Amino acid sequence: MDTRQLKTLIAIDTHGTFAQAADVVRLTPSAVSQQIQALEQELGIQVFDRSARPPKLTPQGLQVLEMAKDILRREEDTKAALRGDQIAGTLMLGSVRSSALNLLPQAIVRMRHQYPALKSSLRVSLSSTLIADVAAGRLDAAVVAEHVGFPQALRWSPFLREPLWLIAPQGTPERPPTELMRTLPYIRFRSAVPLANMIDTEISRMGMITQDIAEIDTIGAIVTCVRQGLGISVVPHVALQEPEDLKLMRLPFGTPQVKRQIGLVERTVSPREAIIARLHAVLADLCGEHGLQRGPA
Repeated sequence: MDTRQLKTLIAIDTHGTFAQAADVVRLTPSAVSQQIQALEQELGIQVFDRSARPPKLTPQGLQVLEMAKDILRREEDTKAALRGDQIAGTLMLGSVRSSALNLLPQAIVRMRHQYPALKSSLRVSLSSTLIADVAAGRLDAAVVAEHVGFPQALRWSPFLREPLWLIAPQGTPERPPTELMRTLPYIRFRSAVPLANMIDTEISRMGMITQDIAEIDTIGAIVTCVRQGLGISVVPHVALQEPEDLKLMRLPFGTPQVKRQIGLVERTVSPREAIIARLHAVLADLCGEHGLQRGPA
């Protein structure tokens, strides 16, 4: 098994057929087929189901594909380290589907400008999946909210500690937050994420019975509904970054005002630690007054 075979395998998966992959790796289709046959013989498995048209990866083939991606990424990282170019290679990142997600693309772009040799790959998923993937080495780091019970082999470093705001449509008469929540239609954030539980817990602690008019599972959609006058809601500070959000009434949520934290989870022993530390610093800088710089490991 050599890296040429692995690159060919990835090209077939990416481009769909042996013929298209042949153009990418600059081989003839027959040479591509011979490489895959040699790989199958060495591993003692069938990588492709050739009864399908075009051939499809078998379940074992999918495992080989993941192995190939990991091997080639490690090869790239090792070459970068040997050149003394530590800020290079490919950074495998994950993120929860959060209002803080808009920070990560900005950070990636800024890192790309500072370190042109650095590549990145981003995947969005649930926090439990991301944490497991970081622990298993499938991801270098992931953006997740403060979480209960991180595995001992992982480190979570917050880069954002932001307040939660009760927001109301433009022109809403100023009244205490508790009165607004009792009397105006309320848009509830309904999602299996820590933020939704944090908001509901505080509402319960306040003994508040809200006048629910809608349940929505994304913060961005909630902000849009409030802008349109549907009702009031509670959202994190980072969700209010558009110019039109300045027109919304904004009042502290909770007494004292409730705050939530977002951070990067990574392995405590990682060859990408220097790059992740730089990414954390960029994310904290993008968060402005609510950013948290990373402390000592």
